[in-house]
Amino acid sequence: MDIIIRKKEANDSPQTKSFSRKSPVTSRLVLGIENEKLVYTIAAVEPPYEREVHAEDVDYGFSENGPVIFFAEVDGKLAGRIKMLEWWNRFGYVEDLVVNPEFRGMGIGRKLLERGIQWARENKYPGVMLETQDDNVPACTLYASCGFVLSGFDRNVYKAINPNTRETALFWYLMF
Repeated sequence: MDIIIRKKEANDSPQTKSFSRKSPVTSRLVLGIENEKLVYTIAAVEPPYEREVHAEDVDYGFSENGPVIFFAEVDGKLAGRIKMLEWWNRFGYVEDLVVNPEFRGMGIGRKLLERGIQWARENKYPGVMLETQDDNVPACTLYASCGFVLSGFDRNVYKAINPNTRETALFWYLMF
């Protein structure tokens, strides 16, 4: 298996429609606070369900340079993508990280995240931040294993999309 991480060229499409954001949800993070730090445990979700996050090609960054996109290809097939931005607070921001289902569990998400972190270091940002959801446990465990620290949450951020949602937005930071 040959994994290549490459930067999107000016004439490349961001290829948003090429990625599946469906994933099974079998667990979620349960938050707590100890010694003024966020902590969590992982609890089973009953019954399990499937989630799908809809993505658009909208750039929410605060830099006139726009986003930087890196693609992962496995044996010539598009496997994943990370979109990095300069955020309003001068952090590098992971706006989107996705790996297609057939390529999950191969370390592609980690390689993309490492490339995004490298980009942030090269651009002299003080660190990297991102947001994910409490029911995206595979992503949360990836971020924690790469040194990110859970630093905030928002229980209402998704209420405009679905007033009945129980999803909690989680904010992770990696400081350099």
